[in-house]
Amino acid sequence: MAKIKMKKKSTSTDMTAMCDVAFLLLTFFILTATAKVPEALPVDMPASVAEFKLPDTDLAIITVGKDKDGKSKVFFDLKGREIRKRTLEGMGAKFGVTFSEDDKTKFALMDDFGVPVTSLKQIIGMTSAERVKADQPGIPIDSLDNQLKEWLLVSRRAAIDLDDKELQIAIKGDAKEEYPKIKKIMDILQDQKINSFNLVTGTRGKDF
Repeated sequence: MAKIKMKKKSTSTDMTAMCDVAFLLLTFFILTATAKVPEALPVDMPASVAEFKLPDTDLAIITVGKDKDGKSKVFFDLKGREIRKRTLEGMGAKFGVTFSEDDKTKFALMDDFGVPVTSLKQIIGMTSAERVKADQPGIPIDSLDNQLKEWLLVSRRAAIDLDDKELQIAIKGDAKEEYPKIKKIMDILQDQKINSFNLVTGTRGKDF
């Protein structure tokens, strides 16, 4: 009796559907991802094993670092669009600088900055890349022109007016920054009865 010869089936697999899904996912991640903007004043933060997530709103971050020439500078940042707008209005009124609605909108989307209030309109008008390259001199903290103190005072009032809560403060300092500079920032905080604040650090392994 003759043997029946079975027809061999192809073992190839159609990968079209899988490729379509992969490219759809890739497109989704590319379109939704946001590029990290370089810091205007990069700092090498001290390492710590402690982990605490800072809030996304009602937070003021004071950055203390050095520029490429080794000069210490102080930058200021606020988290929360509405509090940024309200604070800008208050600082404009205090220093006699008029900010337009467009200025307020752009300022609400900015990151940290380090210029006197009278020069802030110029920084607001720049792109993110231009701000990084700009040689911002830092916020004045001298006894005769302590604008950091005013930024803290006005932003704290804005937080209470908008959200009826106290503004949280964080200090982000370079690991090699001299202690007197950090102490001066702490003295400014204590002058406003701010005795509770966070120190921003980098993370390291627990077995470091």
